[in-house]
Amino acid sequence: MKINVIKADITELKVDAVVNAANNSLLGGGGVDGAIHRKAGAGLLKECKKIGGCETGSAVITKAYNLPCMYVIHAVGPVYNDGLHNESELLASAYKSSLIIAENNNIRSIAFPNISTGVYGYPKDKACLVVKEVFEGFQKSNKGIVENIIFCCFDNENLQFYLKLFKKFL
Repeated sequence: MKINVIKADITELKVDAVVNAANNSLLGGGGVDGAIHRKAGAGLLKECKKIGGCETGSAVITKAYNLPCMYVIHAVGPVYNDGLHNESELLASAYKSSLIIAENNNIRSIAFPNISTGVYGYPKDKACLVVKEVFEGFQKSNKGIVENIIFCCFDNENLQFYLKLFKKFL
C-alpha cells in the first residue's frame, strides 16, 4: 500500500474514489463538501437526497457524476467541542468506515481530505494523530484491495502535519 501526502484540489484528482468531508444531511455545505457537490453536479445531490443522511462517524458511497473519479465516499466527522465528547472515536470511525466501503467496492486508489479540521473546528494536529493511528491499523489489516491512499491537504498547516507524521510511509 502506497501513501502520498499532497496539497491539491481534491475535486481534480483522478483516483477511484474521493472522500467527502460531509455533513449529516449529505446535501452539500462549505469547504470540501461544497466543492465536491458543485463539481459533481445535480446528480450527486439527487442521489444524496435518496440516501437521506448519514450519522456522525459513518460513511456512505455514491457515484461521482462530473468528478474525474468513479465514486464519492461521504464521511461525516464530528464537530469538535473540547475533546471530551468522543470526538477522536467518531473521527476515527469516519475514516475506518470510508476504508471499509473502499474495500467492499474494490476501490484501489482513494483520496482523503482533512475531515473535521475546517468549520467543524477539530484541531489539525490532533486530527492528524487520529488519522495516523487509523491508517497504521489499516495497513496491518488491509486485504490488499486498497493500493494507493492520498491525503489531499487544502492548506499548508495540514500538509506539514501529514508530511511529518506519515514520513515513514512516503
